[in-house]
Amino acid sequence: MTTTPVLTPVEPPGQQLHGTLRPRHLTMLAMGGVIGSGLFVGSGAGIALAGPGIVLSFVAAGVLTMLVMRMMAEMAAAFPSSGSFSEHAELAFGPWAGFTIGWLYWVTIVVVLAVESTAAAVIVHGWLPGVPQWLLMLLFMTVFTGVNLTAVGNFGEFEFWFALIKVAAIVGFLVLGLLAILGVLPGKNAGALTGDLLPHGWGGVVAGFVAAVPAFGGLEVVTIAAAESDNPVQAAGRAVRSAVWRISVFYIGSMIVLVSLLPWHDSRLGASPFVAVLEEIGVPGAAQIMNVVVVLALLSALNAGTYAAARMAFSLARRGQAPAALTRISRTGVPYPAVLASTAFGFGGVVLNLLWPQTIFLHLLNAVGTVLLLVWLLVACSQLRLRSRLPEGTPVRMWGHPYLSWLTLAVIVALLGRMSVDHGTRVQLVSSAVLALVVLTAALIRHRRA
Repeated sequence: MTTTPVLTPVEPPGQQLHGTLRPRHLTMLAMGGVIGSGLFVGSGAGIALAGPGIVLSFVAAGVLTMLVMRMMAEMAAAFPSSGSFSEHAELAFGPWAGFTIGWLYWVTIVVVLAVESTAAAVIVHGWLPGVPQWLLMLLFMTVFTGVNLTAVGNFGEFEFWFALIKVAAIVGFLVLGLLAILGVLPGKNAGALTGDLLPHGWGGVVAGFVAAVPAFGGLEVVTIAAAESDNPVQAAGRAVRSAVWRISVFYIGSMIVLVSLLPWHDSRLGASPFVAVLEEIGVPGAAQIMNVVVVLALLSALNAGTYAAARMAFSLARRGQAPAALTRISRTGVPYPAVLASTAFGFGGVVLNLLWPQTIFLHLLNAVGTVLLLVWLLVACSQLRLRSRLPEGTPVRMWGHPYLSWLTLAVIVALLGRMSVDHGTRVQLVSSAVLALVVLTAALIRHRRA
């Protein structure tokens, strides 16, 4: 009689992170990592591509995200670890896979940290023109590095309230939008969702789908944080289920409000769609209200991203794939060298912001623009490879396995293929592919030497 091999930890025994995060922390951490400028500002680009069909684009992106996160949650429930999908890839395919996906994710996050702190500094500088932009960026990086150096329970509480403000803002926007659609509030364009619902055809919906998927990036942090909860096995599944459906409702609901209250070709949607709708309804000071919300969204994502990058660096170091110094843990259970290493690029970004404020971060974002899809691709491959090795009592299972798993993988591959033939996204895909090739080459060289 054969038995299913049991997964064994990739990380060697040693000092452990403290399990003090609560379920509400995990849920809000996931939502805080996702709800950012991609929704509040970037959604206008998706509407330009798909018109009202952007609602279908976001539905498809939400379903894809839900399937990927279900696969992540299944593996995290079977083997919770600070390296999450990086360690699962290592279990499935070997050290080269864990090294590649772990470092790709870490590089992406640290670049995004610099971009988020810069974007927040630009907005606040508009309120306080006497304070240099670089000083504001330095202040934000210092504050959130400090928050991440405290006990993880304090970090979780901080992020809970930070993310709650963003959630309240979206709920308020949806309520106002619904009242305007029903005619309770003024809005001369109420009923804009009429006529040709797919002005650019299904090709526009697909283009909107490509634009919508990155907006859901950040949810993966919940499977990383689950390792520091009081019940890691149960926490991953609960937090993923809760966060995914709530975020999908917020995103899809927001798109319905946007295209219902303003014509999809309205030029105001391109600049700041949420501000445009609030002004249409007649909310006084709409631009400043949304600027405050966007700053809070950026800083919340900065906080969550710092946490995720530090834990990934810690996990890589524990597996011998990063400098051993990053494995040190403070008395409060915080991997403080990993936190400092992960925020170092953000502090360096202060200098880059002074030298090339208009170009450097655009190039950096292009370099990591499609890494999220590459991470999801390897997550799907890992789940397909590991499913037969998961313990029978694993509390979270992927729906419709293996059919939905293979479908998810096929959709991700199709998305990458679509990006390769689109001039607007080809640069991002090529830049990210070059970065991935560099990291993979380093992984193979390291593996061969070992």
